[in-house]
Amino acid sequence: MPTLSTHVLDTARGRPAAGVPVHLLDASGEALADAVTDDDGRVASLGDDLSAGVYTVRFSVGSYQPEGFYPEVAVTFTVADGESHYHVPLLLSPYGYSTYRGS
Repeated sequence: MPTLSTHVLDTARGRPAAGVPVHLLDASGEALADAVTDDDGRVASLGDDLSAGVYTVRFSVGSYQPEGFYPEVAVTFTVADGESHYHVPLLLSPYGYSTYRGS
């Protein structure tokens, strides 16, 4: 079954975003897992094996950058059957963010 990891990079400061709370939710909004990014801005494993379906990763970035415009960033994505791993990176700045499917 698929697994999930993430990485938060602070593009304004040019370094990893350590200490960002990260939450994994299922399609109904039920919390499945919680973690905090490490010194390299990573969460190596978020939640257990994921079945096919829709999930949301919620990054509580307001605690990391209280001067920023976005208190949280929610990324909703679909897990398909047959996939082995999902990586959802977040590129963060005080007034913007970007995400993509990583490897």
